[in-house]
Amino acid sequence: MQDDYRADVAVIGAGIMGTAIVTRLIETGHKVSVFDLDTEKVAALQAKGARAAGSVEEAVSWSAFCVLSLNHANIVRAVVFGEKGVAAAANADKVLIDMSSIDPADTADMATRLRRETGMAWVDCPLSGGVPGALSGRLTIMAGGSAEDFERARVVMRHLAANYTLMGVSGAGQTTKLINQLFCAVLFQAVAEAVKLAEAGGVDPAAIPAALAGGRADSRILQEFMEKFAARDFSPTGRIDNMLKDLDSLQAFALKTKTPLPMTGSVVEIHRLLCAAGLGPKDSAEMMRLLDGFQAD
Repeated sequence: MQDDYRADVAVIGAGIMGTAIVTRLIETGHKVSVFDLDTEKVAALQAKGARAAGSVEEAVSWSAFCVLSLNHANIVRAVVFGEKGVAAAANADKVLIDMSSIDPADTADMATRLRRETGMAWVDCPLSGGVPGALSGRLTIMAGGSAEDFERARVVMRHLAANYTLMGVSGAGQTTKLINQLFCAVLFQAVAEAVKLAEAGGVDPAAIPAALAGGRADSRILQEFMEKFAARDFSPTGRIDNMLKDLDSLQAFALKTKTPLPMTGSVVEIHRLLCAAGLGPKDSAEMMRLLDGFQAD
C-alpha cells in the first residue's frame, strides 16, 4: 500500500459519527460519496466536498470501499441487502467496513452472506473515541474479518484510527466493542458515584483526576469525564440510549454464552431507568441527575 494512495469511499449514514468520519476522510484526501435519508445532513457534507448519492447502490457503485455508520443490525441488514442496497453494486473488488456497533452473530451472518452472494469482503470495525477521535484520526478500532481484508481496509482506517487491531474472524470486532462498552458504562457510573461521594465529603471532585493520576484508579474516563460530571456539563459526547442499545446486545450475548455479569447487569438497569425518565437522547453526564434525585435545574 502506497502511503500517498487515496480511495473512493462511500459512507452510508450521516449522523454524528458518520459526519465526523466523512469530514476526516475528505480532509485526508479521499473522494467521499455519501448517502443518508436526511438530505439536510448530506447537503452539509456536500458543502465540505462530499458527493451526494441518490441511493446506497449508487454510492457503492462509485467506490472501492463502503463505510457503514448506522445504529442497529436490522438497519445494517436493510442497507446491505435491501432494494438498491450495498449488495446491488457489490463485487469482489470492494470492501465493506461496518463501523456500526451491532450484534456479533448478526455481523458474522451478514458477512458470510455478502461474500457468498457477491464476493464482497466485510470487515467489522466498531470504534471507540467518538467524534473527537474521528476528526483527529485517533480512533481505536477493533476489527473482525480475515487478515487479508483487514489489510485492505487499512487504506481507509489509517486516516481514522491510531489503534487498528484485528481481533479475529467476522464478529470478533463487535465482541470486543461490547467489552469496551462494558468498561465505559461501569466506569461512567463509578465516576458519577465518586463525584457525589467527594461532594458529600467536602472534596472538590474536579481535583480528583489530578490527585489520582498515575495510580491504580486512574483511567481515561476518570481524566476526561469526572470534571464534566462534577460541573453537570450535559453537552453531548454520547447518548445514553445508544449505550443502552450496546448494553442490551452485551446482555443478550452473555445470556447466549451463559456468562455471569452481575455488575454490568446493575448498570444496564440504571441506563434503562434513565431512558424511562426521558434522558435517553441525552449525554452520559445526565447520570448525575439520578444521583441528584432528579432535581430541577
